[in-house]
Amino acid sequence: MNSQAAPRDEVRRFIVENRPVRGHWVRLEGAWRELRAHRDYPEPVRELLGQAVAASVLLAATLKFRGQLTLQLQGSGAVSLLVAQCTHDYRLRAVARFDAEAVSALTAQQPAGDIFRRLVGRDGRFAVTVEADERNMRYQGVVPLSGDSLAGSLEAYFARSEQLPTRVLLAADGERGAGVLVQKLPQDAGTDDSQMSETWEQAERGIERLSAEDLLQCPVEELLGRGFSAQDMRLFRGAPVQFECRCSHGRVTSLLRALGPDEVRDVLREQGAVTVTCEFCHRPYKFEANDVEAIFEDGPDPGGSNSSTVH
Repeated sequence: MNSQAAPRDEVRRFIVENRPVRGHWVRLEGAWRELRAHRDYPEPVRELLGQAVAASVLLAATLKFRGQLTLQLQGSGAVSLLVAQCTHDYRLRAVARFDAEAVSALTAQQPAGDIFRRLVGRDGRFAVTVEADERNMRYQGVVPLSGDSLAGSLEAYFARSEQLPTRVLLAADGERGAGVLVQKLPQDAGTDDSQMSETWEQAERGIERLSAEDLLQCPVEELLGRGFSAQDMRLFRGAPVQFECRCSHGRVTSLLRALGPDEVRDVLREQGAVTVTCEFCHRPYKFEANDVEAIFEDGPDPGGSNSSTVH
């Protein structure tokens, strides 16, 4: 494989030729930065969120569906909730809820080696929910948080919910998020078990040879060359990944109409403007007095939502 410049936001599939071993690789740059454009996360929370975003893309890439996949981590530590969503065509968004003082205390007082467990606590769960458009199907797999990393929890999810031996490496920093996943698929009847075992052992060692720095910096061709040089690999054409939140000016306008003119004008009098912030991307939507009057000049929106949350 010839090394070339790494794509900015892309997911790609690869296989071991003539063996039931497959993998996916993802790197996010522009989409990762855009996702955080309206919210500053402390470094350890940011890195965990970036790993979760990369993991959601890898999970979506392993499935054949049309709809949305949600990765959710609920913890008992400084990070109480982390949600990353990715659609079948790789449009993603994510959010983390955390105690800022607890995160600051953890990073100030202890070494960084076991940061995952100190962030999420010892009790928690890892859930993957797939909502498919076809016949409104919904599937959810839930497992306890396992190991000392998000990658370890993802491996446990595949082992328990999908019965697929899986190895995962995830990494993120302020500029990019990345991940690689390798799976051992069910083998056909008549396949040489010893050859299959050797191939999978080589794949596992390949993941172990790679570092987080390799994952963040190396083009996929170079990455596979470093980790899987002993195997005949085939790398497929990639698919673009992009950030996309569901919030919009129109949705917020409908929300304000649903609240009614009296409540919205009360907020306007108290604060001088009405600002609604998306709970996912934290983008603020600000409405001045003339904007508020324009919303209600034609009366309430009969089709507006009754919800007070924008997401």
